[in-house]
Amino acid sequence: MKKLENIDFLIFDLGNVIIDIDYSFSINELKKILPEAKHTLTDKFFPSTFHKEYEKGLISSSQFRNEVRNLYQEDWTDTQIDHVWNSLLKDIPLERIELLKILGRDYGTAVLSNTNEIHIEKFDELLLDQTGEKSIFDLCDRIFLSHEMGLAKPDVAIYKAVLNEINVSPERVLFFDDLLANLEGAKRVGIQTYQITHPKSLIQFFSDVY
Repeated sequence: MKKLENIDFLIFDLGNVIIDIDYSFSINELKKILPEAKHTLTDKFFPSTFHKEYEKGLISSSQFRNEVRNLYQEDWTDTQIDHVWNSLLKDIPLERIELLKILGRDYGTAVLSNTNEIHIEKFDELLLDQTGEKSIFDLCDRIFLSHEMGLAKPDVAIYKAVLNEINVSPERVLFFDDLLANLEGAKRVGIQTYQITHPKSLIQFFSDVY
């Protein structure tokens, strides 16, 4: 078996690396419960300040839901909001989960994701349903979630915190993410990076390793 040279630790983003995500699907679900006159406001859903605050754990799930209600001036139930919010979470291909298990035999592994409590609860449901694995915490040696850390990519602080926890030199760490900005943040602290650009990208990267 070929091994990656000079790499001891692998870090993976979640969205579009481990689980497929589709923001446009969520926007379409939002439009289903939003009066047509307010459809122009749907582009404010993901870029909102409260979304970023929620990702850093600065507001609770209840506060997040209330912010959504306030933004659209709609008296939606928690269930309605959670459905729209979680509907971007799609497939978790089994081959990716199996790859993580194989990689865990030869490397230290971690997940590093900008995420939130509602999404992680749904992720675990999808993970069990689609792969039989019970929890995100069973996938890698370490799980770093932005809302638990109070930090978010691409700020260099989150990468420094991860490096401090795993105690591995940054040049011996390889980070996989789909967003260039997040990779640039990692590079600033010396971490090696690889951009995931399509659904088979991660599998193909390791095809000549295993």
